[in-house]
Amino acid sequence: MAMLRVNPTRMELTRLKKRLLVARRGHKLQKDKRDELMKQFLELVRKNKELREKVEKMLMQVHSNFLIARAVMSNEMLEEALMFPKQDVSVDVSTKNIMSVNVPVFDYSTKSDDKANIYPYGFATTSGELDTAVGTLAEVLPYMLELAQMEKSAQLLAQEIEKARRRVNALEHVLIPQLTETIKYITMKLEENERGTIIRLMKVKDMMIEQARKAAAQQAKY
Repeated sequence: MAMLRVNPTRMELTRLKKRLLVARRGHKLQKDKRDELMKQFLELVRKNKELREKVEKMLMQVHSNFLIARAVMSNEMLEEALMFPKQDVSVDVSTKNIMSVNVPVFDYSTKSDDKANIYPYGFATTSGELDTAVGTLAEVLPYMLELAQMEKSAQLLAQEIEKARRRVNALEHVLIPQLTETIKYITMKLEENERGTIIRLMKVKDMMIEQARKAAAQQAKY
């Protein structure tokens, strides 16, 4: 593992130790965040699967009813019946926060609360299958919005999980080993310098003792 290019000083050693402490703390936080995001993501995927199956089943019923209605009604009558819708639907988009990820929230409202306004035609000239198809479409709308909300949320969570995974890997396999090796290198270098200083001091002490002994012997002669 490559080390960081730094001067082997005590000040640099202290700075790197603080940086290593922050890196380990950040690694733990990112790992916990990744694990919680994964938990939220898997739960969302499970609910998304159940809701998608429900929506697809309802849409298949709508499709079947429309086919039957088209078989018993002329194309002109069918187009005329559905040409001018009576009900208006508006969708409001907001966001909520899941582990620092802003995911969308879809709310819808209709112009009228009267459920009969979903039928833009009279019942005398249309088939019951068309009524059933339009009614089922009105029922499936909130589920489709919820499904869209879940799928977009799952996509955003997956992106955040990937970012967290990369940060965890970078800290765990690159930065923390680099800091650890650099700290180890500086510590060994400082210890080596300290041993060299001690040896030099011992040599200086021996020389001073030898000089003092010679000076004492010289004085003794006189």
